[in-house]
Amino acid sequence: MLRLTNLTKSFGGNKAVQDANLQVAKPSMIGIIGRSGAGKSTLLRMVNRLTDATSGQIVFEGNDVTALVGAAKRNWQSQCAMIFQQFNLVPRMDVVSNVLHGTLNRRSTLATMFNMYPASDVHKAIDILDRLGIAEHAPKRAEALSGGQQQRVAIARALMQDPKIILADEPIASLDPMNAQVVMQSLRRIHEEDGRMVIANLHTLDTARRYCDRVVGMRDGKIVFDGTPEQLTTSMAREIYGADTSFSEAATSTEIQTLDREYA
Repeated sequence: MLRLTNLTKSFGGNKAVQDANLQVAKPSMIGIIGRSGAGKSTLLRMVNRLTDATSGQIVFEGNDVTALVGAAKRNWQSQCAMIFQQFNLVPRMDVVSNVLHGTLNRRSTLATMFNMYPASDVHKAIDILDRLGIAEHAPKRAEALSGGQQQRVAIARALMQDPKIILADEPIASLDPMNAQVVMQSLRRIHEEDGRMVIANLHTLDTARRYCDRVVGMRDGKIVFDGTPEQLTTSMAREIYGADTSFSEAATSTEIQTLDREYA
């Protein structure tokens, strides 16, 4: 379905991503791990075409994504929804309207200006919110919700696009452990129930192991690991993060039980 070939992004003399190669044959849930600055976010932004690759190619279902321009590029971005760490909601706007923003790419300029939505879209938005367990918050301002609830609104907005791929850039980095689990469970359920590909940048190893079918490790802009959660050993994690034997997975765990053991 998705193939990245020698994908590279340079900023001046610095290569944020260097010769990344990745093949995904079927809808999977993939976690990308690595320390800050490893190139994870840049990789996702290239796939979504928020950032253009310096060289290399992205192919999805036989189409060259890197060559798309104009309306074809915007259509790709609707098929490849992006979820961000900071939610990117309109704080003073109600929740259901934030979700309906996922339809902006297929609405007329006039309809957008006057905030007009067909009843079918409104019902779909509420159904998605209900699926994510936050339908009762539909009339509230987004800023009134907790961080975990706001991230689920962002997921609902992405689902309004009916995408084939969901890219999640550090979706739980700013959340507490309980909300982090709720968000990851939501993404996993979307993958399993809808058959959508989900690719998420993650900052904790236990999260990648628990929720993902496949884990990709990046270091200094290069993919240095690509395997199953079972293959992600502690020694391999040290290599990905460039850490010594003092490296502790528990220190960055999102598992409440692990945190209890570590800090009791």
